[in-house]
Amino acid sequence: MTLDRRNFMKAALGGTAAATVAVALPPNKAQARDNKSMPPKAVGLLFDSTLCIGCKACVNSCKDANGMPAEFSTPDKLWDTPLDLSGKTLNVIKSYAEGTSDVKDREGNGYAFVKKSCLHCVDPSCVSACPVTAMTKDPESGIVSYDADKCIGCRYCVAACPFGVPRFQYDTATPRIQKCQLCKQHLASTDAERKYKFAACAQVCPTGATLFGPVELLKAEAQRRLELEAGSAAVYPRGQIETPFPAHEKPAPDYKKRIYGDKEIGGTQMLLLAGVSFGKLGYPDLPEQSYAAKSESLQHSLYGGMILPLVALAGLAFAIKRTAGAHKNEEGE
Repeated sequence: MTLDRRNFMKAALGGTAAATVAVALPPNKAQARDNKSMPPKAVGLLFDSTLCIGCKACVNSCKDANGMPAEFSTPDKLWDTPLDLSGKTLNVIKSYAEGTSDVKDREGNGYAFVKKSCLHCVDPSCVSACPVTAMTKDPESGIVSYDADKCIGCRYCVAACPFGVPRFQYDTATPRIQKCQLCKQHLASTDAERKYKFAACAQVCPTGATLFGPVELLKAEAQRRLELEAGSAAVYPRGQIETPFPAHEKPAPDYKKRIYGDKEIGGTQMLLLAGVSFGKLGYPDLPEQSYAAKSESLQHSLYGGMILPLVALAGLAFAIKRTAGAHKNEEGE
């Protein structure tokens, strides 16, 4: 038996597997931790797809509030026309269409609009995956933020997010991660004359499709809407829920009886309502347990007490011993 790479790797993997079985953790050690809890003063957004008219005022205001450049997807380059989230676009409106697309908020021969931006997860995967705390979650507001000065460009946050939100700037010499930070710079400002008083996307929405405020109040508002009888006269607050702009009125739609973000992966601070299945709007079915809870528990189980390094060393030692024995046998023949 010669000590080539293939034989060494086979022996190493076999030894590691054997050692892993030998030091297998008790089942209770491998159980995932609980999901983290909603911060006490959590703020967020309620997006109601049935109210969205696809005007994209929120896209323009988001770029204005965050100093983001235009993104062109047509040859004439006359209009800012982003097709998806990117290093230049933090918020985008997309559409669902099926068949003849005759009726809004209906799946068969219908259409609908949907907002894509950071959901500010209660137990965010991006924060858990970041090795240098460039991604953080505010313990009070719950806003998930990014610090470019700490970022090492590993893009683990991009891979970890189940919603595909953080995006990397590939077209610049000094790239950054870009994602919605809920206009926190405007929330923190005390300038009474500032243009944006709260999240820009909610401030400019003409129908109240995007509503800003404390998550607790947004959940109550979402539940109120789900209890409306389809076709009945309904009133919808606009802007921010605590001190709303004059209300928007329209007949209540036939909602899907679900608040997306209420429980998915531990909950999110952006909640969604729709008349079309969320899967068709690009929001997948996800478990209630957060991915961060599961992955961190696995890491702690493997690295607690240096178990994983010991397993690896045991595997390598076994491989070396077996290979050395084979050489000895060959020399004796």
